[in-house]
Amino acid sequence: MFKPNGVIPALVTPLDKNGKLMEDALRKVIDYTISGGVHGLFILGSSGEIYGLTPEQKRRVVEVTVDHTAGRVPVYCGASEITTRDCIQTAQMVEEVGGVAALSVLTPYFMSPTQSELADHFKAIAKSTKLPIILYGNEARTQVKIEVKTCEELSKVDNIIGIKDSSGDMTRMAEYLRVTERETFSVLAGRDTLIYAGLCHGGSGAIASTGNIAPKLVSEIYNTFVAGDLQKSLELQFKLAPLRLAVDKATFPVVLKEGLKMVGIDVGYAFAPAAEMSLESRELLANVLKDLELYQIY
Repeated sequence: MFKPNGVIPALVTPLDKNGKLMEDALRKVIDYTISGGVHGLFILGSSGEIYGLTPEQKRRVVEVTVDHTAGRVPVYCGASEITTRDCIQTAQMVEEVGGVAALSVLTPYFMSPTQSELADHFKAIAKSTKLPIILYGNEARTQVKIEVKTCEELSKVDNIIGIKDSSGDMTRMAEYLRVTERETFSVLAGRDTLIYAGLCHGGSGAIASTGNIAPKLVSEIYNTFVAGDLQKSLELQFKLAPLRLAVDKATFPVVLKEGLKMVGIDVGYAFAPAAEMSLESRELLANVLKDLELYQIY
């Protein structure tokens, strides 16, 4: 079974002011991140504003990404809707388009299922598709945890191959690693400040939103670690931290889109009600990117 590893940026979805997909900008982001050495691409996640895209837009994002990536790196895709039914519909659409290595499925949001209901949700989606499934926990946004026992249970399902953990709870990430088979089940950091820590505990890498803006820096945290240079990996993790902390300075994912503009790729706007960054926050982000030698006048 396929085992995800490395640094996989959670790509933004470029949109114009009217919410129309900017296909050429998506291609530019794909090329920029791949040239930065990333180990995969993740589309239709929360960074990709899956919650606001029409079914037609979701399909087109998959089609454009698979076509333009052209096998250079694996493509991962979100199937993160609120209901089991809608997750299955998205999963089957992705499978029909083809070219995707695995699906990522976020816990439901708005509703708050029990752990038993949550396990049944993931099992039903896994059963509906031949694609491998990566569980995705991000309780800060969904208010739904994936408990350690639930992860352990689900890791035994044949085509559930990993979990992205955005909880920020290092103890829980370590427990996910302890109770699952590390040879076959990937635990991926979803909090960009914990990539190094996850690797130290035996994690497989990260699905990292900052990889949109600084793909080379984020990828090198992983590369230097697996090459045995732990000190350099830690230094790079610390170097990334100000950028990740800046992501919280505006409504998500506005900072990611503004950061990409600052490095020279216009990816448009986020869905309303998300608005543009304040001047103060934009200046902070610009200074971070100048320190990283990524800033370009645009």
